[in-house]
Amino acid sequence: MKPTLLSVIIPAHKQARTITGDLKHIYQVLGKSNQPFEMIIIVDGAVDSTYQKAKTFAQDKPNVKTYLLKKNQGKGHAVRFGFTKAKGDLIAFIDAGREIDPAGLSMLLAHLEWYKADIIVGSKRHLASQINYPFNRRVLSWGYHRLVKLLFGIKLTDTQAGIKLFRAKVLKKVLPRLVVKHYAFDIELLAVANHLGFKRIYEAPIKLNFQSGNLTSAATLKTIYQMLWETAAVFYRLRILHYYS
Repeated sequence: MKPTLLSVIIPAHKQARTITGDLKHIYQVLGKSNQPFEMIIIVDGAVDSTYQKAKTFAQDKPNVKTYLLKKNQGKGHAVRFGFTKAKGDLIAFIDAGREIDPAGLSMLLAHLEWYKADIIVGSKRHLASQINYPFNRRVLSWGYHRLVKLLFGIKLTDTQAGIKLFRAKVLKKVLPRLVVKHYAFDIELLAVANHLGFKRIYEAPIKLNFQSGNLTSAATLKTIYQMLWETAAVFYRLRILHYYS
């Protein structure tokens, strides 16, 4: 039997300083597994040298592809674009940067087989996760989790960690229905998959070392507002308009 190909989507934005090291780390981790893989790097916005450095990294690696979206449209849009380029029967995405350990992809793959799952979600709240995460982030994450559980009834403890794994057949059904381009992309994808009958959605542990800055900035408050607005819009489309059906 031909080994199953794993496609790994890596969205990146304004990461010229670290992108080469980030991609090298992910490539080395994937190379140590027995899983055939391809990496698909989506640079969201031509605002610095992130694309040029990613392109240089990929140039001698036939299983690494790099795409540039000249206008920044949001992580959700970048990941969705990457999904359309994936050739694997299993498709994952992981945030660029060093916050989430890419070795967690092997854990997600193992959980996919153990549970015969449709989707595996990396979770900060899994009992086996190793998390360095500030208290204020934990409070915001807990509050958003309670909101998601109330609105959508999805039995997950965390929907927002930037590492997830899907069977390609799930994405084939779900992708054409998705709308969100920014912060609530994850919950829209999971809610629509659940709505379409892909109920086997489970969690796996991750290693996360949060390194971001001040949460009280105007930019962060704007992000929180936009995420809540987008989440409410997903609920409206799902429960009121029945758009996703």
